[in-house]
Amino acid sequence: MKIAFLADPLDSFKIYKDSTFAMMAEAAKRGHEVYAFQQRHMALRDGIVSAHASRITLTGDEEEWYTAAPSQDVRLGEFDAILERKDPPFDMEYVYGTYLLQLAEQQGARVFNSPQAIRDHNEKLAIAQFPQFTAPTLVTSDEMRLRDFHAEHGDVIFKPLDGMGGTGIFRVKADGLNLGAIIETLTDNGRRTIMVQRYIPDIVKGDKRILVIGGKPVPFSLARIPQGGEVRGNLAAGGVGVAQPLTERDREIAEAIGPVLAARGLLLVGLDVIGDCLTEVNVTSPTCFQEITQQSGFAVAAMFIDALEAGVQSAR
Repeated sequence: MKIAFLADPLDSFKIYKDSTFAMMAEAAKRGHEVYAFQQRHMALRDGIVSAHASRITLTGDEEEWYTAAPSQDVRLGEFDAILERKDPPFDMEYVYGTYLLQLAEQQGARVFNSPQAIRDHNEKLAIAQFPQFTAPTLVTSDEMRLRDFHAEHGDVIFKPLDGMGGTGIFRVKADGLNLGAIIETLTDNGRRTIMVQRYIPDIVKGDKRILVIGGKPVPFSLARIPQGGEVRGNLAAGGVGVAQPLTERDREIAEAIGPVLAARGLLLVGLDVIGDCLTEVNVTSPTCFQEITQQSGFAVAAMFIDALEAGVQSAR
């Protein structure tokens, strides 16, 4: 197949841990042609969506890990599969990209994850579709509602709806220290909607990333364990990742949600689970492939390319 990766600049990849690199390597090993382009390389002209894409050859070198042929302007419908692997922030520029990809789908392109499904599943708000698996949660910009929620639960986590990597997350305990300032800052004095959840003490055991591929869970999660008094386990915030087998509850959550999301066009999803509670549904560019594979021996990228090949075949 000809597989195109819509990704961030290749020179920014840290290939020892990058999940997109793991996908590329597995695809190349199977003889698929690998192409890459950035969102800024896409264009819509006279109704046709194309991109300046380069064919990529993996070299096996850790530093100069790829060579790229001269880019060519290619109609996106000419690829067998396009993988949307651009990292957040999920801003309006990201949204515009999904609009172009959705138009390309109408012209024969097969895009994974579905651009409409990405737009429809805010990574924080999507948990509201599965309330049986979540901790008590409130989404609002109203200060009094936020204060009342804190008063009811005593120990809570505030977070923006568009954050990534643990940015903008605050814990407020029963003493309410800085409660007003945090609410004012995150809501921009009531102009921005945010989320608050009851604090889950099991965060000390890790914020578990559960990968779901083609509706089926990878049998190991990556527990991202906070360090040094942090309440955030995100690797970007200094958390340490430990691969571990799925618990019975982990599997229950993944097996209930996975097929629903797969049917909506989400080939790859990263569920975040703290203790027994679902906290996020990551759909933009879920990671942790390499950390899980390196520690458990389970070939996550192989499972993903298997699912991609099956998805392309079924779409033909």
